[in-house]
Amino acid sequence: MFINAGLDKFLHYMPMPEMKPEQMKLFAAFGEIVWLMPLIGTVEIIGGLLFIIPTTRALGAIVILPVLVGIVLHNFTLFPTNEGRITAVILLLINLWILIDNREKYKALLS
Repeated sequence: MFINAGLDKFLHYMPMPEMKPEQMKLFAAFGEIVWLMPLIGTVEIIGGLLFIIPTTRALGAIVILPVLVGIVLHNFTLFPTNEGRITAVILLLINLWILIDNREKYKALLS
């Protein structure tokens, strides 16, 4: 999902859902910061690729975590439907599971 979302930030092939006025203001602000969406797209692609490969999955989980937290917060504050919320929470739970499963690999980062 992250690779697809990242590629869409460059290729714009997925249709945009209808947005509320608050969302339109937010996306207009994102548009003013021209480097932001390409940065997020790059992080999503790299994090998604790292997540797919078992030997780099622990690194991918760390790379994608800040983007995923933003996705969860965005879905709970600006989207009124449960569909996006459920998907975001499931992805967050999978990411947390991978982080917990690989906690031994992170000990050097935390000491």
